[in-house]
Amino acid sequence: MIKVYTSSVIDAPAEQVWARIRDFNGLPGWTPFVAESRIEGGLPSDKIGCVRNFRLKDGGMIREQLLTLSDYDYQCSYSILESPLGVDNYVATLKLTPVTDGNRTFAEWWAEFDCAPDREGQLSRDIGQGVFQAGFDSLKMLVRR
Repeated sequence: MIKVYTSSVIDAPAEQVWARIRDFNGLPGWTPFVAESRIEGGLPSDKIGCVRNFRLKDGGMIREQLLTLSDYDYQCSYSILESPLGVDNYVATLKLTPVTDGNRTFAEWWAEFDCAPDREGQLSRDIGQGVFQAGFDSLKMLVRR
């Protein structure tokens, strides 16, 4: 099992950043790589166990299930059910921590998963930079003061 970890500081209060990412169906509104998303079965997007089905801008389809959601801790975790990535046992967590110096946010996003050994390096870069860091960079632009 490998772990990919990315962190960043966002120049906005944690409550403001959390308001953008809390909606499990809201990826098209704050990531540069998701074209459209829907929650299967008409469930609320904050119901533990709900499944989001989304299409990437490159055409790929991914299904993920919400595992945890905490407004108190500004944290959520999810698993990938189906994707073109070639990963198994994928579980990711996105966590925000208020930074009191300047009213900013420390953002962390990590994932653990299994994959073919020859794909570990490429998937680590693709997920760490192409997904997690790209998401943080997009959030920074959206919440810029």
